[in-house]
Amino acid sequence: MSDYTKGTNFATKDTLPSGNSGKIVKGTEIDTEFNAIASAITSKADKASPTFTGTPSAPTATAGSNTTQLATTAFVTAALQAVYPVGSIYINAASSTSPTTLLGFGTWTEFGAGKVIVGLDAADTLFDTLEETGGSKDATLVSHTHTATSTSSVTDPGHTHSAPGQAQPGGGAADGSFDAYRNGGAGPSTLSNTTGISISTSTTVASAGSSGTNANVQPFIVVKMWKRTA
Repeated sequence: MSDYTKGTNFATKDTLPSGNSGKIVKGTEIDTEFNAIASAITSKADKASPTFTGTPSAPTATAGSNTTQLATTAFVTAALQAVYPVGSIYINAASSTSPTTLLGFGTWTEFGAGKVIVGLDAADTLFDTLEETGGSKDATLVSHTHTATSTSSVTDPGHTHSAPGQAQPGGGAADGSFDAYRNGGAGPSTLSNTTGISISTSTTVASAGSSGTNANVQPFIVVKMWKRTA
């Protein structure tokens, strides 16, 4: 792209006295001027849908502008820095390249390797401080059993059973008494039992839990994260 520079000083020619050969405008001078004008025009960009070459520049719009004004690379960089201020997190699920290279600004450090992000909760001491860490993916749920024992106990303090005696020679009364037996009656027939009864029942519940590690890892998806530090 070039600018037109006039090669012939026509004003100076006009000041020359009449009859001076230098006062005459020559055809070659006119041709030279027209060629210079044509060259400058063809090297300029069109107003409608121009195609620029080289490294064109333009005035930088004010940050936050929302107009039809051209947005330069300086404007875009400033806008991105506003989106990612110091302390912000950049996440990418396809590239491991640092945002320093991808975005072209800032100092970034890898962040949160092997950890998930949780929102700040001032009411919960586990989550009430920024960048607070905790939890363990290797917490073990020990395999174990539960045993339940039921005991029922029935106690018999002892009791007796009486049966009529058999009549004996001598004619004694068969009333089961010792005197009756001595006089020839039926002797007493008595059964006794003083043993108590106790019943115990034991019940075992099936095993529960897992002894392996990683037993409590939540569903996850892996991404690359960086934190802007400067």
